[in-house]
Order: sequence, then structure tokens, then C-alpha cells
Amino acid sequence: MRIVVMGSGGTGGYFGAKLARAGEDVTFVARGAHLEMIRAQGLLVRSAVEGEWTVKTPVVETLEGQPPADMVLFCVKSFDTESAAAAVKPVVGPETGVLSIQNGVDNEDKLGGILGARHVLGGMAQVFATLDGPGVIRHVQLGRIVFGEMDGRDTERARTFLAACQRAEIPAAISGHVTRTLWEKYAFLTAHAGMTALTRCPAGTLRRSPEARLMYRRLLEEMTALAGASGIVLADGYVEQSINLLDGMAENFFSSLHYDLTHGKRLELEALHGHAVRLGERHGIPTPTLFAVYAALLPYRDGPPDAVAR
Repeated sequence: MRIVVMGSGGTGGYFGAKLARAGEDVTFVARGAHLEMIRAQGLLVRSAVEGEWTVKTPVVETLEGQPPADMVLFCVKSFDTESAAAAVKPVVGPETGVLSIQNGVDNEDKLGGILGARHVLGGMAQVFATLDGPGVIRHVQLGRIVFGEMDGRDTERARTFLAACQRAEIPAAISGHVTRTLWEKYAFLTAHAGMTALTRCPAGTLRRSPEARLMYRRLLEEMTALAGASGIVLADGYVEQSINLLDGMAENFFSSLHYDLTHGKRLELEALHGHAVRLGERHGIPTPTLFAVYAALLPYRDGPPDAVAR
């Protein structure tokens, strides 16, 4: 399967490397030192679960002149969605799928507006992997994809990608209700990312603190209410299931939002908490806990504030 990975950082780099190692025709899109290192030495994956390996596969800075892809694995940060969508246009042929495995629930609409809704698939990636220097992906844990066509259709391109994942030993499944799948991740991620970033504490610390645990629960309750107001019915007991997930996490498990915050990077705050606060305003749903997290992290949205940076 001809796969283009748009966004070759932690998530895209990890899944793309596994697909390439299994023999799929993978092309990475990268830039700067990351591009040069992959071009010179290949992409190195250091996994706490699977060991260490390197794949050598094509890497480009621009997709101009490249042949159409069967699937574009779209893994950029949410704030780069529009510019990256324009950049993948050269490889979007009549049957190309563009699978978004990003954080948030509004990326697919943005992609559809630029590339055409018929090309867009939605997906949820359960993985913690980061870019650990040019040409190096550090994989900490997890590594599953749940995805599907936005309208629930059973399509050949989805089944073909599922088979590619199976060959690559990537746990994967097709969802016939992908919007609900996206919301299941969005609600949980917004709570977990917000709490780990705001407190700078991992899962183990959060679950042992009664006050932090209560705040975590309130975030989940507000997100569940927003899902219902948006026409998404989450499973009965979703909040309790999510708290059980917190209790089952590794002691030192943080989030990508925490990683970006503590490394001085731009935050996906608008796609997570900002979007939720705006949904609450639109639907008349109170979101006091979400707003508190959003307001507290907002000064760091574009990187450290000047006073902190100095």
C-alpha cells in the first residue's frame, strides 16, 4: 500500500516506521534536521515495548511531483491542519484516503473543506511517542489505531489499510461510528492532558490526590455533557470507565500536552480545551472546570510567555 505520512513526529513516525518495516510503500514528509537525518541514516525507533530498530524509506520536504497515495496518514498538530492539508493536495488522487489521527474533533471538517469530504477518514490513535531528536522516535507505550469513514461506509481503502496495519503488527480496528470514537478519545484526553499539564504531575500522583481526582472527574463530566449537547451519546458509565483508565495507567504517564508545555513548544490547547469551552458557550452548557484549565494554560499556548522565557 502506498502510504504518505504527513507529520513525521512521534505518532506519525512510530506508525509509519512500523508500516515501512512490514514492507508497505511509505514516504515520510519532514523538514530541517529531521529530514536530513532520516535521509542519511533512516528513521530510528527506540521503543520501551518493542526494542530498537531503523527503517530506511523515502523522505521528502514537499509532495510536488509525487504519485497519488492510497492513504495519507495525517498526523500533524491540530494548529497545522490547514497548511498541511494544502501541502498534501499533490498526492490526493480520486480514491486517496486521508486518515486524520490528530487530537480534537474538528480536524476532519477542516480537511474536508480543503480536500473534499469524500477523501477524509477519522481515527483515534492510542499511543505515547515523541520526537527524541532528529531522526529518532521514542515510543513509551501503547500503539493502537481505531479508524473509519466519516459516514460509516465499509470501503475497500479502509479494509486495505486495516490489512496493512495487521501486517505491521499494529493493533487496529475499523469503527462504523467514527465520530463517537473521536469523542471518546477527545473527552478523556481533554481531562487527562489538562490535569497533567496544569499540575505537571503524572497519572500516579493525580489518582492518589482526592482533590486532583475530583477535578479530573469534573472535567470528564463536563466533557460528557458537551458530547450529549453535540449529538454524541457516550457509553453508560463513561466517566467511571475513564476513571478506571486513570487507575490503570503507568505511574509516570503524562500526556503530549504536558510534554509540549514542559519543552517550551506550542500547545494544542485550542483544539482541546478551547474548543470545549466554545462548545459550552454555544450550547449553554456550564464548563467551569474546563474554563479554569483553559485560562490557566492560555498564556503558554504559543510557547513560554516572555517573562517565563527570560
